[in-house]
Amino acid sequence: MRLKDKVAIITGGGQGIGREYALRFAREGAKVVIGDIRDAQATEVVQEIKDLGGDGLALRTDVSKDEDTKRLADTTHEHFGRIDILLNNAAIFYDMDLNDRSLEYFNKILSVNLTGVWLCTRAVETYMKRQRRGKIIHQSSTAAYMGNAGVVDTSDPELPSPVPHYSVTKIGVSGLTKYMAGYLGPWGINVNTICPGLTLTEAAKRIVPEDMMSMLPMFTALKRALQPQDLTGTAVFLASEDSDAMTGQVLVVDCGMIMLG
Repeated sequence: MRLKDKVAIITGGGQGIGREYALRFAREGAKVVIGDIRDAQATEVVQEIKDLGGDGLALRTDVSKDEDTKRLADTTHEHFGRIDILLNNAAIFYDMDLNDRSLEYFNKILSVNLTGVWLCTRAVETYMKRQRRGKIIHQSSTAAYMGNAGVVDTSDPELPSPVPHYSVTKIGVSGLTKYMAGYLGPWGINVNTICPGLTLTEAAKRIVPEDMMSMLPMFTALKRALQPQDLTGTAVFLASEDSDAMTGQVLVVDCGMIMLG
């Protein structure tokens, strides 16, 4: 087991990709703390972890609130005595309203998807600094690297443009990775990011039109769609000692659609 006795916090671990991360980390021997605003679902995942013979804890957490993120870190340390891994997975996607183009909603998406990453990292970093060791993993998206070509309605100049809030937050997460890697590296803390392509979660099926989802494999080098489980191996690598010499990197996992370099 590659994460034996490590203590990992996974935000947004109550469903979708976050749930798969939590279960895989537990199978690899980690004690898993799930911080999620959906506390009932988080509790169910913790029970799944215990059914696997692992140990876990569910804490209701709104990552956009400073006091919640501090409580998440403090309670984890009080309960398990250390914090080895933070996986910043929480984001507004499943409930995203693509028709809301207001400033208030733009700021709401930013507060969770981007500011939440900073707040959670800030909450755990003191504990990791004391250990002079830690693994922080952010979750970006290939949406950060794709424009809106082909989806713009030019029939009416009065129509507001599509709102890029989700993509903007994800390119922000990729950017944060570089800065955090620089100032946390001297403390022995690695900061890297997983950048998934469109993944066949319930959230994606709700947001993305069915015909587009069915066409996805055509645009990948591996000619298949990305499943939530496909991301967990990369997360384990970044959380384990195998990635000790790696920091400040954004790893795309999308079956070969966006090829950064």
